[in-house]
Amino acid sequence: MSTNYKYLYASKEFEEEFTYGGELGALWQKEETTFRVWAPLAEKVFVNLYQSGSKEAADLLETIPLCPLRKGVWTATKEGNLDGVYYTYTVLQKQIFGGTLEEEVCDPYAKAVGINGDRAMVVDLKGTDPIEWKQDQKPYAGKKVTEAVLYETHVRDLTMSVHSGVKEKGKFIGLAETGTKNSYGDRTSIDYIADLGVTHVHLLPVFDFASVDERGTGEPYNWGYDPKNFFVPEGSYATDPYDGSVRIREMKTMVKAFHDKGLGVVLDVVFNHVNDADDYCFNKIVPGYFSRKDDAGAYSDGSCCGNDTASELCMVRKLIVDNLVYWVEEYHIDGFRFDLVGLLDVDTIVELERQLRIINPDILLYGEGWTMNTCFAKAVLPATQNYAFCTLGFAYFSDTIRNLLRGNNFDLSRKGYVNGGLGLTDALKSNLMGAPHWAPSPESVVNYVSCHDDLTLYDKYASNAPEADRKTLISQCRLSAAIVFASQGIPFFSAGEELLRRKVNEDGTMNSNTYNCGDQINAIDWDCLHDEKCQSQSGLYKALIAFRKAHPVLTLTNREDILARFIFTDVWKSEAVVCMVDCSNLEGESSEKICMIFNPDQDSQTIHLGEGTWKVAVETAQTSQVVSGEITVPGITAVFLELVS
Repeated sequence: MSTNYKYLYASKEFEEEFTYGGELGALWQKEETTFRVWAPLAEKVFVNLYQSGSKEAADLLETIPLCPLRKGVWTATKEGNLDGVYYTYTVLQKQIFGGTLEEEVCDPYAKAVGINGDRAMVVDLKGTDPIEWKQDQKPYAGKKVTEAVLYETHVRDLTMSVHSGVKEKGKFIGLAETGTKNSYGDRTSIDYIADLGVTHVHLLPVFDFASVDERGTGEPYNWGYDPKNFFVPEGSYATDPYDGSVRIREMKTMVKAFHDKGLGVVLDVVFNHVNDADDYCFNKIVPGYFSRKDDAGAYSDGSCCGNDTASELCMVRKLIVDNLVYWVEEYHIDGFRFDLVGLLDVDTIVELERQLRIINPDILLYGEGWTMNTCFAKAVLPATQNYAFCTLGFAYFSDTIRNLLRGNNFDLSRKGYVNGGLGLTDALKSNLMGAPHWAPSPESVVNYVSCHDDLTLYDKYASNAPEADRKTLISQCRLSAAIVFASQGIPFFSAGEELLRRKVNEDGTMNSNTYNCGDQINAIDWDCLHDEKCQSQSGLYKALIAFRKAHPVLTLTNREDILARFIFTDVWKSEAVVCMVDCSNLEGESSEKICMIFNPDQDSQTIHLGEGTWKVAVETAQTSQVVSGEITVPGITAVFLELVS
């Protein structure tokens, strides 16, 4: 473990002397390349040029000394076209307890790397652009964040099934394939997603991560929450992980394919920790700088991954902001989801949002704002739900609505609104209006009932009631989805939730954490679309998304406007809730009034609608299509109606 410089790095004097605002990394031009690395404690720094990207290869071309520039930065310029040349830095520095430490490391600002990310590569980024990259258009321009519909998935999960119809399975370019079909001729992969009507595809980590050996077939499977190189796409998703330019070109090709389908791309980013703090290149160049330590010199571990990132330090904050700006500018990324963002600080979130909105005013930013224990090196506020009012351009996952609907994640005896919980109608109303207790506005709220973590939605309800039949469990899943899409805020769902996805081990037990369980459990079997129940479930999600898009009243951002338009009625001796919504005088609205009815009871309920004729727009169980006066809503069912006359 490296020396503890915690209070030195956080001191005002250190930051004033060594905070550098310029560009870092290998700055390529056809005639020359300039190398810049921040190493304020170093005595000497060298750049090593290599022929290949494999650290095992003894193919050193040249070692060049770097000179001090300013603010702790070292630099050197090499003439000639170095595109495709690999490199590392060697850093020599005296230790506080004596002796000189010599480290050969990758560049923290590497834009391209060789196999397994051990050597950086100089790259002409324009040379990696796919055809018509300059004409690529973001599909979400001018929209409110509450108009987004987020679909979370994983590169391998979407494509690895033998029934996916995808040729390049498990690869970036596999996700770019169109016209793919399952065994029965149903659309799969990108075509299926576009047909659902979602606006954004949220990809689990696609930056370079450490857990998968790129020399093989992409095994072992991993979600990728173990960062190694933040600026570089993951090599196991490329057709040639040895050539640093291939993964860049193929990821851009994937982004372009999504954009051509009208789908934005959100990247799941993991800045709260790195794979191995001792081995991480930044920590070797500047001893222990990137990762928080406690006063005893041990790594802070609020992430439960062995280390926490010191985002409160100026040059760590700079790397995070530089990284996100780079993904937006170079890869045309439309948004970011932050893993355990509560381990980062408010100032970092505010600064990255400020800079990203200059480039893309419509950028989507959201994350897991859980409160966690960590050892900040100076007085800052954590970016948690509790401080959402400090980060108004950033949204947080709402475990409030998740736990309300399906029950507590950690206590199966506590039921949710959908599966038997009592006395929860007031909480339901607050969440339908996008107003959990911590949220300053609906724009701060990401509504969901399942994501890659924990059990799938179907499995969650099955675990709460092992005696329940399939019909009941499906009804609970359908009612949950209806509430999420009816709620003010940003709806989010995990790939396969709309297909009654399950994750079951060989012994029949349900798996709640499949991060390394392989394709057999994680890959979506696209032939499930031939199953009548799965078809119906997918059709429901498509209808719910279409209903939400047809009614701007469901995507409001002003709390007062919502309160003025939503009128709730309880049902006598029932947990059912009726929500009448005034849609008048809203641009794009297709109706004067809508009515949303949620009945979690086992028994049907008769709801009085008052005057007028209503058309059933969405139903989670069969009902009459046109009604007047009253409607009977079956148990565990939601019905959405539009006023006709």
